[in-house]
Amino acid sequence: MTPAMQPMIYDLQCVTIPAGEFRMGSENGRDEERPTHRVFVDSFEIGATQVRNREYAIFLEATGHPAPPLWRDANFNHPDQPVVAVSWNDAVNYCDWLSAVAGRRNRLPTEAEWERAARAGLEIQQYPWGDEPPLENAEYLRRWGGRVTGPLPVGSGTPNGFGLYDICENVHEWCADWFDPAYYSISPLRNPQGPATGDRRASRGGSWRHRIKASRCSARSSIPPSFQYADYGFRVARDRG
Repeated sequence: MTPAMQPMIYDLQCVTIPAGEFRMGSENGRDEERPTHRVFVDSFEIGATQVRNREYAIFLEATGHPAPPLWRDANFNHPDQPVVAVSWNDAVNYCDWLSAVAGRRNRLPTEAEWERAARAGLEIQQYPWGDEPPLENAEYLRRWGGRVTGPLPVGSGTPNGFGLYDICENVHEWCADWFDPAYYSISPLRNPQGPATGDRRASRGGSWRHRIKASRCSARSSIPPSFQYADYGFRVARDRG
């Protein structure tokens, strides 16, 4: 690692999410978002933005890890766009590498952590900005009203109440959990980690290639952990202390 690379490794701005309880899920959403239930999450840190190409490039150079399929595609390779077409396994490998070089554990957020961070204290409202439908929201129209061929550079919009950018939009974000559509019926109150096994990993947030680019805070999705899709990326979480 060269001295010039060293500062860039730590150029992942994280925000602290305070410990607290919130209402997870939605009675008005899809079946897998029910039942709504109280969840307490310990304080943690999460990336203010999705991991960018410029950060992922350092990981590729340092480890020789294979680049994602769209790495050289002009629609996806701007340094400040979120890295896309990374599998869940790729994202975990990045977090493990970052843990080693940064000297503290970096990981993917759990579904509960992600939703807690996305809601930023708004328990009932549907979106990070409230209940206003995306197509009636001026900020959404400013960002997504034109021709879209890929994700936007991260951090170009207004952050949510916790200071997170692009949460619920831009790219789907991998979570740590295995996915089970019935998990909410047995979820523990404190720091749920998801089911012990499965064949799909959970993801959250909307994406640039959907007709509506933003998802509701409670919306859940999943794909197998080896898949590499053009609208899948991730953000990093860290334990406090």
